[in-house]
Amino acid sequence: MTLTAWLAVAAFLGAYALIATERVHRVAAALGGAAVMLVIHATAAGPAFFSERTGIDWNVIFLLLGMMIIVGVLKRTGVFEYLAIWAAKRARGRPYRLMVLLVVITASASALLDNVTTVLLVAPVTFLVCERLALPVAPYLIAEAMASNIGGTATLVGDPPNIIIASRAGLTFNDFLAHLTPLVVVLVAVFALLCRVLFRDAFRYDPDRAAEIMALNEREAIADRRLLWQSLTVLALVMAAFVLHPVLHYEPSVVALLGAGALVALTEITTEEAIAEVEWPTLVFFAGLFVMVGALVHTGVIGEVARAAAGAAQGRPEATVMAMLWGSAGLSAIVDNIPYVATMSPIVEQLVPAAGGGDQARALWWALALGADLGGNATAVGAAANVVVIGIAARNGTPISFWGFTRYGLVVTVTTVALATPYLWLRYLL
Repeated sequence: MTLTAWLAVAAFLGAYALIATERVHRVAAALGGAAVMLVIHATAAGPAFFSERTGIDWNVIFLLLGMMIIVGVLKRTGVFEYLAIWAAKRARGRPYRLMVLLVVITASASALLDNVTTVLLVAPVTFLVCERLALPVAPYLIAEAMASNIGGTATLVGDPPNIIIASRAGLTFNDFLAHLTPLVVVLVAVFALLCRVLFRDAFRYDPDRAAEIMALNEREAIADRRLLWQSLTVLALVMAAFVLHPVLHYEPSVVALLGAGALVALTEITTEEAIAEVEWPTLVFFAGLFVMVGALVHTGVIGEVARAAAGAAQGRPEATVMAMLWGSAGLSAIVDNIPYVATMSPIVEQLVPAAGGGDQARALWWALALGADLGGNATAVGAAANVVVIGIAARNGTPISFWGFTRYGLVVTVTTVALATPYLWLRYLL
């Protein structure tokens, strides 16, 4: 690697250390790291701001912006209070039952929607129901972020890396359903059981508060029925457009912005009210992170690491698949999985025919998808959903630290990837 590439690695590790130790605010660390990358010429204005491969992913930024506006309008209707009471009553006020219910809902929704969209919708409900039952909200938010990443693995549209893989490998929506969904169902069930152990200190049952919840009428929580129906209609159209992406070919970011614009135009909500709930620090953090990771792609660092991981097991299908799975999980825990998969896909595309092109060789695609998607749970910055949840928590006065998330995420990632190992082995390699 060149001197610039080594300097880029040092800058990235320095910024990452500041984010992990929380010595400075994560937004300042990300922006500072991005600035250093530009100063040392690891990237430039063109690659950083205008390249899909090496720069800020504006699709992600504007998807978040549009959905934050839609969620902000929805909050004014009282629908989240309604859902909070409904969920608490279905769980009969039992904390663990509530977590399982929220995990299943989040994972299921993430299979059809972008996982970031899902956590944006579920997080407000979580705050309200935890407040009602006097429960610590952080464990529930962490569990939902992880459930969204696991659930998003199941389908082509559930996680952005899957879309990249499908495009390169010529895979269809039904291919993902047949090859990944059965495993994801098992992983969600195991994760729900794992939550019982990981978050056991959060399950404090208060019979008095549970009785109060059971006595509530959730319909009374709706504050503006007209705005509710307008918002739900727009949200339903947005979700339908997400699901129909393979047919309509509208990017999720375009759909979210159109939905947000329509909601502001058709209702009495003012522009100021609509953008009041936008998590601007989260959007800026993402921009800085994209520039830093893009610089590693631009200087060839990500490509070198990916080629080394693939080349280490060249000529041995079983070892190659396992190296792809665990290597992708490890790298996706550190850098965003979108540029990683974008860089790794061309390499896998060459490896598959070289390995014979059969089921064993094509298992490399599934190993890449599982490793990249599940590895995002390992750290607080491993996946977009994690960053969004941490930003929402901070805004609502219940900050989740980097290690507060990561100490659970490492356990979940190792467990889920370990379960994916025999699945790949038995189905494709045996």
